[in-house]
Amino acid sequence: MSDVARLAGVSIKTVSRVVNDEPAVHPDTAERVMAAIEQLGFRRNLGARNLRRGSTTGTIGLIVEDVGNPFYSELNRAVERIATSFGRQVLTGSSEENSDRERELVLEFCSRRVDGILVVPAGMQHGYLVPEMRAGTPVVFLDRPAGDIMADTVLVDNIGGTVEAVAHLAKHGHRRIAFLADSPDIFTAGERLRGFREGCVRNGIPFDDSLVVMRTPTAESVGDAVKRLLTGANPATAVVAGNNRVAVHLLRALAHAERRPAMISFDDFELADLLDPPVSVIAHDVSALGRAAAELLFARVQGDQSAPRKVVLPVHLVARGSGEVAPS
Repeated sequence: MSDVARLAGVSIKTVSRVVNDEPAVHPDTAERVMAAIEQLGFRRNLGARNLRRGSTTGTIGLIVEDVGNPFYSELNRAVERIATSFGRQVLTGSSEENSDRERELVLEFCSRRVDGILVVPAGMQHGYLVPEMRAGTPVVFLDRPAGDIMADTVLVDNIGGTVEAVAHLAKHGHRRIAFLADSPDIFTAGERLRGFREGCVRNGIPFDDSLVVMRTPTAESVGDAVKRLLTGANPATAVVAGNNRVAVHLLRALAHAERRPAMISFDDFELADLLDPPVSVIAHDVSALGRAAAELLFARVQGDQSAPRKVVLPVHLVARGSGEVAPS
């Protein structure tokens, strides 16, 4: 700041007044100070300024599983739009589905005095957040709930979505329906399995545990599942993919298959509508998920003290062709 004052030919106090938008600075003087700031590349220390004022830091934290996943990229963008409208910036980190990494990120953001935290949880132990919440840092969980504390949560209708997927496949004559999903330890995967079971019951289809594969999706794991489930004397004629990553690995495994099962993916994904056949999906508005969570967070930031809320957003079937393939 002293360098700016020297270049502009004013006192340090005058520079401080300009930087902090205080009155009683002549416009010509303010213009000289701003020109000096631009020339020297000076940037305000917002954290220090806000600590002095006892005000907010102008940031919120967002922890997701993997910022490289298009699902979370879209979620992040929706959160950013809401944050910008409230004059905040978003700090984002990937937990990599590791609960220790989640905790590390959350506490790091809290140590930077973010105004609030949005978390896609990787684990089920969140007692570590209680001191931060008691100290006034609002926390909203999205896509999955907190494990052992009461907190605001925004979800999608995971059970209803897979019920609808099974009903749609049953309507087209399928009785041997496989379910490929992520690890059952993940909330969304577990809920979608519940929906798959319920869909089988509602449509008079015996639930066959041998047609269910739940593990971290990789090209190898999904490829092995395809070989096991789609060959033999009584193969599956249809598949419900538990998320977009499973769906992509499934499509790769089926790329050169002689027989293609009917398929529905929970989660839409890029180019799904351009494949042959186009992929039918259980779609939900990822941007709406991010918006709802961010709006709830900022309501808390602005003083909302009501009881924790649980918001469940709807999903819907988009029939494009792959889910309408008849059994062969």
